[in-house]
This record gives sequence, C-alpha cells and structure tokens, in this order.
Amino acid sequence: MTELEQKNQMVALAASLFNRGYSVGGAGNLSCRLDGGRFLVTPTGSSLGRLTAERLSVLDSDGNLLAGDKPSKESVFHLALYRKNPACNAIVHLHSTYLTALSCLQGLDPANALKAFTPYYVMRVGALPVIPYYRPGHPDIARELEARALTGRAFLLANHGVVVTGSDLTDAVDNTEELEETARLHFILRGENIRYLTDDEVNDLKNRGK
Repeated sequence: MTELEQKNQMVALAASLFNRGYSVGGAGNLSCRLDGGRFLVTPTGSSLGRLTAERLSVLDSDGNLLAGDKPSKESVFHLALYRKNPACNAIVHLHSTYLTALSCLQGLDPANALKAFTPYYVMRVGALPVIPYYRPGHPDIARELEARALTGRAFLLANHGVVVTGSDLTDAVDNTEELEETARLHFILRGENIRYLTDDEVNDLKNRGK
C-alpha cells in the first residue's frame, strides 16, 4: 500500500467510526506505521469524521513532525507502543460509549477488565488490562503502555477510553469494534447469570489464533 493509499484508508476508517458513533467531537486518534521508520497520526483536536489526507500528521520515530498538521498530544503513547512492539503496525484510541463507561467502574480486575464470555473477544483481543488513571496527554500513560506493550492487544485507560493495536489499521479497527461490542454486551448482561468461557475453552481459542 502506498503512503497516499494509507492516508486515504485512515480518513475512510476514521469517518466510518465517527459516523457510527464510536467517536464524537474531536475525541480519539488513530495511527499507523509508514515506511522509513515514519508514522501517520491524526492531528490534534481533529474530528475523526472530518479528516483530510493532506493534513494528517507524519512523524519520525522521535515524534518530530515531518509533514501535515500538529499531531495529537497522545501520539506520544502511540510511539511508545510502536517502539516496544514491532508487531504493532496500527493503533486506535477511542472514547467509545461502552468501553469508556467500563473504564469508569470501580473494582475492575487490573489484569483483565472483561472476563471472556464470547469466543470473538478472545480471538480478537484476548484480555483487557487496565491502565491507572492519568490526565489525557500525561507522559505516564506512555510509560504504562510501553511497559505492557508485549502483553496484549488492547488496554483500558481508567476513566478515559481504550487503546487497541493491530497488524494494520483495518485489523486495529476490527479489534476495536469487537471490543466495543463485548463491552456493550457486558452491560446488557449485568445482573444475569452469565456463562463465562472456561480456562480450557479460552486456551483452545488462543492456541487456534484468529
């Protein structure tokens, strides 16, 4: 895929997320790897529903702006994940409704905020560790994510939202959509007698991969 194709893909996928209510206003940001050790990031304060290819931010591995508009302040934690995990080629960060609601609950398991009850959650994400609360843009978010970068595909930022990785931008978006649906089902099923997947069932899914 050429750089222009990657830019156009980011604009299209971001608009799709926005139009379906996964993002509102100027919230959320996307990124992906480009060739030559560069990264494509959505600009600061930009609406995912109103991006243009030529204004997307192009950064080097140190976060220096090479082209486009000023990047999101949260690009720092995107770069931290890329540095630590070579298999991560794209990142979606959203304040989507159900995952953000989940992030605001007390007593979440820090190792996994959503216990598995569907195979799709396990195959797409596996588990959802919780990152302690820091204000948006705080450097400790990057530090926490970098420390956990090799342990999972998605991370819940307490009282904030979600960070989801993928092998490419389409994969990261698909993972995010599956995760948001799992959180929605979690709230629908609250108070019900849920049949959770057993450890053996979860391990079988993990061994089979996607």
